[in-house]
Amino acid sequence: MESLEQILRKQLSATLEGTDFSGAGLGERYEGKVRDCYVTEDARRIIIVSDRISAFDVVLGTLPSKGQVLNQIAQYWFEESAHIAPNHMLEVPDPNVMIGRECKPLKAEFVMRSYLTGVTSTSIWRAYEGGARTFCGHDLPEGMSKNQKLPAPILTPSTKAEKGDHDVSASREQLIAMGHISAEDFDKAAALVEKLFAFGQERAAERGLILVDTKYEIGISPEGEMMLIDEIHTPDSSRYWYAGDYEERLARGDEPRSLDKEYLRRWMAETHDYRGDGPPPDMPDDVRVEAAKRYVEIYELITGKTFAPDQSPNPRARIAANLGLKL
Repeated sequence: MESLEQILRKQLSATLEGTDFSGAGLGERYEGKVRDCYVTEDARRIIIVSDRISAFDVVLGTLPSKGQVLNQIAQYWFEESAHIAPNHMLEVPDPNVMIGRECKPLKAEFVMRSYLTGVTSTSIWRAYEGGARTFCGHDLPEGMSKNQKLPAPILTPSTKAEKGDHDVSASREQLIAMGHISAEDFDKAAALVEKLFAFGQERAAERGLILVDTKYEIGISPEGEMMLIDEIHTPDSSRYWYAGDYEERLARGDEPRSLDKEYLRRWMAETHDYRGDGPPPDMPDDVRVEAAKRYVEIYELITGKTFAPDQSPNPRARIAANLGLKL
């Protein structure tokens, strides 16, 4: 029986870099950093989760089986959190595909944080390290160290950048003043994401993990209902640490052990001093496999299930067949 690493290495040459089914009756195509979306005439959004990996708002390449892991983690969290917030998910017809209701996204990303950490230009730690003691309208205490827990979780929203641009952290007041969102919509969305984050942190703690921070996207359905869209608590949108040795590593000044794409962010920053400016460096196969293994591990820890990757040599053909397309 093949090991997970052997399977992932075989899939290195069969990753799903993207799709183009725009002429197959799926409707208008939109390509995000990771997802290819098609909007049908009956107001459904077909979301194909590719194996592309994005960090620093840049697509870095692909990871084997990443799209399958991401899609199935999102499915798990959508199902588990539906009692807290309605979401767009309708069905999952393929390991890489989710069909949801078409919603109008709010022009802001809702980022919840519980720890003073991060390496990106928009991270709370980079701001604090540079001397800032107010972040997105929240006052921060003096004398904190990197990776330390904040006094309480805070909402630190950002603008929602177009592909290729960078998100910019902003306060509630700034987003409203820029015309990105109304005060009513912001406050209603903020109440939803605070509940979702508390639920996610509690569930993660039961699994021996810390849900450090995460971002949520909120949309408005055709009927005017506010709901969670895109993804939830995945390794792409969230930072996870192992809880068991967090305090010990913090006391030593070591970085927490992470289970998310922070591994790749650190590799890019520390190995190549890359933080999103210019073309990204190539990722060696060993780095791609290691990153993929972390995605799989977090799926298994969170869901309690063994990940069973589809090993199709042609994932595009499989997706087309499961969507009933004739190419």
